[in-house]
Amino acid sequence: MMAMTPGQAACCVRAPTPSSCEPRRHVAFLHRRPRRVTSTTATATSNHTIRNSREPAEMTPPEKADVLRSLDGWAETNLLPLLKPVERSWQPHDLLPDSSSPAFRDEVNELRAHAMEIPDDYYVCLVGNMVTEEALPTYHAALNSFVGNDDPSSSSSSDAWARWSRGWTAEENRHGDLLNRYLYLCGRVDLRRVEQTIHHLIAAGMHLDAGRCPYRGFIYTAFQERATAISHGNTARRAGELGDARLARICGAIAGDEKRHEAAYTRVVDELFRLTPDAAVRALEHMMRERIVMPACYMFDGTDAELFRHYAAVAERLGVYTTGDYAELVEFFVERWGVAGLGDGLAGEGRRAQEYVCRLPERVRKVEEYARRRRGQIQRVPFSWVFDREVEVQL
Repeated sequence: MMAMTPGQAACCVRAPTPSSCEPRRHVAFLHRRPRRVTSTTATATSNHTIRNSREPAEMTPPEKADVLRSLDGWAETNLLPLLKPVERSWQPHDLLPDSSSPAFRDEVNELRAHAMEIPDDYYVCLVGNMVTEEALPTYHAALNSFVGNDDPSSSSSSDAWARWSRGWTAEENRHGDLLNRYLYLCGRVDLRRVEQTIHHLIAAGMHLDAGRCPYRGFIYTAFQERATAISHGNTARRAGELGDARLARICGAIAGDEKRHEAAYTRVVDELFRLTPDAAVRALEHMMRERIVMPACYMFDGTDAELFRHYAAVAERLGVYTTGDYAELVEFFVERWGVAGLGDGLAGEGRRAQEYVCRLPERVRKVEEYARRRRGQIQRVPFSWVFDREVEVQL
């Protein structure tokens, strides 16, 4: 799962050090001067309170979770069919040399020969994708929290949400396994440093500013799945251009899974907009104001405190995932969820959220253009993942 905000890593929190893996907490208006209350401001405040009292109260996170739990039958029909049966699903073994075959050594030698022709900057992007996938325990816990599944190992066969959570996790688990095994065989990366990065990331958790709101959580996940499909799709395309058909198939298989998962989470939010448009558009506005941040923004290899920023800059330069891709994501979901056409179901705050979200694609495009003009000179940064060899970045 992967997505970045406009401005890429500049919008993300600095990676944690080994002594501190807790996300930073932002304190707003800590030193704001108390406002002097006059008869004018008192009247204005009173009028504002009266106006707001006519609006329905915003749904609480538990109420939103109840809405999702009421959709168990809907999930049975609309989500579970998007999971592939195990018997028809690809497995990492299918896409890598068969270790039980007499030709195993020859196949590995061929894989390594192709890998030698691929530049380090590509492997930085591939490792970044793999590290993100390997933090699956964090994502599984987050998904269970959206619908109140306190027991992530529940064996209930009647709960469609629990079955979706386990099935989605099982499919996602293959992604990190496949990339990890490929990287082990190719010999191009320092796997110990990569494994340390995964260890740090799982320990650090993720930045999900959803405030225990399941609507925000599903919006975040829909964005992440679409962004991940783009990233893996672009690494597949690039591997093909570099002449490595096996690596292209590996990345393409993962991208195909991510597209199905994107379809699932997009459908969930479709239904939330249909049933509770005011709550849904306000949740979308919140996530857009806070920005959808890559779940691996806390990645750390034990050395580079700005590892995510450097990795994101390489991905931007290679076209693996760019600010332009993020702008297209925003445009896609605003149109897909019919935000501009929401009508009578919106209260005052909902209408203001609608106006903000509908103006957002144009604003994101302007930020993208500004960021492109502001990029500095090409620099060379060492990456521990490729044995501290230097890779070009543009920060």
